[in-house]
Amino acid sequence: MIRIDAEILEKAELLSKLQIEPSERERTMKEMEKVLSYAEKLNELDTEDVEPLTHGGWSGTMLRQDVVTNSDGKEGTLANAPKQTDDQFVVPKTV
Repeated sequence: MIRIDAEILEKAELLSKLQIEPSERERTMKEMEKVLSYAEKLNELDTEDVEPLTHGGWSGTMLRQDVVTNSDGKEGTLANAPKQTDDQFVVPKTV
């Protein structure tokens, strides 16, 4: 198990340009130990036959075909209008 002491925490504060409150120092050291223990556990994995990645995502395009699947619905919308002319709503004139 990796141990984080006050000296290591101070170095981490300096390098990260963070200032940890005195009341949070003990909890922060324990959290750092958990993170490093997890990273250490990952080293136990057998990666012998795993090909290295050049990047973390899929390199193919995820674009779909640009096909119209529905209309703008103007006929249905205009069917609800009290008055219409030339595919437009007719409304009272306002000044």
